[in-house]
Amino acid sequence: MRLLTRDRSFYRTLIALAIPISLQNLITFAVGFADNLMIGRLGDNAISGVYVGGQVQTVVQMFIGGVEGAILILAAQYWGKKDTESIRRVVSIGVKLAAAVGFAFSLVTVLFPGFIIGLFTREAGVIAEGTVYLQIVGFTYLFFSVSQVMIASMRSVETAKIGLYISIMALIVNVGLNYVLIFGKLGLPALGVRGAAVATLISRVLEASVSVGYVFIADRKLKLGLKDLLRTDRQLLRDFIKYGLPIIGGQVVWSVNMLANTKIMGVYSAGVMAAVSITGMLHNLIYVWMNGLSSAVGIITGKTVGAGQYEKMKEYARTVQIIFLMVGVLSGGIVLLARDGFVSLYDVTPEALSFSREFINVISVTIVGTCYQAACLFGLVKSGGDISFVFKNDTIFVFLVVLPSAIICQWLGAPAWVVFAALKCDQILKCFVAVVKINRFNWMKNLTRDSLEATDGQA
Repeated sequence: MRLLTRDRSFYRTLIALAIPISLQNLITFAVGFADNLMIGRLGDNAISGVYVGGQVQTVVQMFIGGVEGAILILAAQYWGKKDTESIRRVVSIGVKLAAAVGFAFSLVTVLFPGFIIGLFTREAGVIAEGTVYLQIVGFTYLFFSVSQVMIASMRSVETAKIGLYISIMALIVNVGLNYVLIFGKLGLPALGVRGAAVATLISRVLEASVSVGYVFIADRKLKLGLKDLLRTDRQLLRDFIKYGLPIIGGQVVWSVNMLANTKIMGVYSAGVMAAVSITGMLHNLIYVWMNGLSSAVGIITGKTVGAGQYEKMKEYARTVQIIFLMVGVLSGGIVLLARDGFVSLYDVTPEALSFSREFINVISVTIVGTCYQAACLFGLVKSGGDISFVFKNDTIFVFLVVLPSAIICQWLGAPAWVVFAALKCDQILKCFVAVVKINRFNWMKNLTRDSLEATDGQA
């Protein structure tokens, strides 16, 4: 039994998909990082307020990630059969659902920004800065939701470069406007966090406009038209709900986890919250290439399972596990080595710098587990068709392990870094579950309509 596949097409496809997706993720990270660095120069309250306000974006991203996941899993399997008509119908369902989610979040955050920020912190300075930021950024969620679904539809048919080009455009616009609006350049007034929010809004509107324009006008694979959005295939809608709900449910669970993380760490000072924000930035930077590889593996998995090539998929799965284990170990080493240099980029208090170093030490260990279990469970198990398993696994760990252990540690008066470690402990513990599940190979399920009808007929 080979541990690494000798199928060169696997490696070629993996690299061809992973590079543009990773670069797109890197550019998306760079936009957030530029915000983070520039706002960091305004003090602990500013960076903490924007961090708390940004948690709503994280929740939106989780919801939309669930919609994207459903599109990618179903559409990639239909792509294995070259059934573009079914893919268009799947994308149509996803677009309408994403737009509804984005509109709902925009409405709530624009109307009640102060209330939302106040749920996570009692620091008056943090609440003031976060409210100003969230009231403007709230308008971006609708545009973000639509653009991400459009990019996901392209990825499902192995068109990964369009997302990269759109992200490059967004980076240039966002960073340029950040510099001008935050610090008051080119004769404009210095707007501080309000300027960062306006820059984000403009770049999101542009991003959505270009992605929608490309999908409807320039794309030649899907040939999506307005008529596709105006109709709904009831059978595929049932499939989308059946397989999409566990994905969206998993994202909701993870959103609750992220919000609870913010609430738990929010009882500490602005310095601790600034440290959480800084640590999250370094984690996201390292996560970029793992996420790109994971997304590429998910597309390959969906296509291979959709084509019914199960023995080949087993060979690929063994290879993927080794790749992600190596990526995890390498990532942990990079985090540890980059710690001091990365922290020194921020102009924050000595307290925030000290906590940042402690928190980064924690993620240098936990990211090894993240790279293996999170990437393999998404890239293999979820994309291979066993969607409900990942949802159940995440739910159990979040509500029975992660949050209770962090709350107990905090109640016992443990140091902030111990509480932070408790919030990350599942990243290691899930590895034991993942290695058993993946190597049983009972997660390969063809979800395409023809296969489901054949299964129903045999039953």
